[in-house]
Amino acid sequence: MNVRFERFKRMVTMRHFDEACLEGVPTREIHGELHTGIGQEAIGAGMAESLRQGDAVVSTHRNHYHAIAAGVPLQPMLAEIFERETGLCKGRGGHMHIFAPEQNFSSTGIVGASLPVALGYAYGFWMEGKDNVAVAATGDGGTNNGTFHECFNIAGAWKLPFVLLVENNSLAISVPIDDVLATPTIAERAASYNAWGKKVDGTNVDTFAAAFAEAVDHARSGKGPAIIEATCYRFRGHFEGDHDSYRKMEEKKRIRETYDPLELTKRDLIQDGVATEGELETIIQTSKEEMNALLARVRNDPMPNVRNALEYIFV
Repeated sequence: MNVRFERFKRMVTMRHFDEACLEGVPTREIHGELHTGIGQEAIGAGMAESLRQGDAVVSTHRNHYHAIAAGVPLQPMLAEIFERETGLCKGRGGHMHIFAPEQNFSSTGIVGASLPVALGYAYGFWMEGKDNVAVAATGDGGTNNGTFHECFNIAGAWKLPFVLLVENNSLAISVPIDDVLATPTIAERAASYNAWGKKVDGTNVDTFAAAFAEAVDHARSGKGPAIIEATCYRFRGHFEGDHDSYRKMEEKKRIRETYDPLELTKRDLIQDGVATEGELETIIQTSKEEMNALLARVRNDPMPNVRNALEYIFV
């Protein structure tokens, strides 16, 4: 199967997974601040083919598409987000705390905290002589935390297999990144740590996949850390419930019409003769039906028993 065709299929799965999650917000099956990656699927789809068995991915509060890229099974992940006993953490972690040890995948709701966790993985791989890499995902705002300098200083000094994926959607929650960034790009900071760095269009799945492969190959070959800065756009508020009043309606409409990675990829695949519109629509419809069926099964799964509320608590 054509690799570009497969990337589109992954993007569609990621979009429909997040749309399934949205179903649980008004019904209060999902509590807390749900963060979706709708509009950023090209990044997740482009990651998948460069990751190997044993690599580690440490994500953020906006983590579903990273988890899919890392191979985390959909059913227990959706069950965890819907707080079911069949979830990855038996419904006790929820949407911001997705943990899948078999895939070396984890996430954290603390901004910037993915970096030191991934650095620990990278140090372990280095100590054990493995050719695995550790990928930390963060937003543009997360790169202004002290953890950024601390992690890259030691990763550069010891040439650790550490890759930082910066999803630059131009907003640190509501703060425009240009207001708090001293350099034109985040990727150019790499030179300060003897690291590889590149800024790339994160709405173009083929462009991003190629650049992410470069970053991973650099780190995996023992040359040290890498920063890949992917420009992208967040279609919804920072979380479900965010009124998103810091952006004008006209701007949000323009972004969705211009930069939807699914529509951009669909257009390119048709223009390049990789697939027909009918074939791509079949993929979309089939994926939607499969996700609806998965959501129905998860909703029938049991909730955690209140009598076991103190299990897995360490004091």
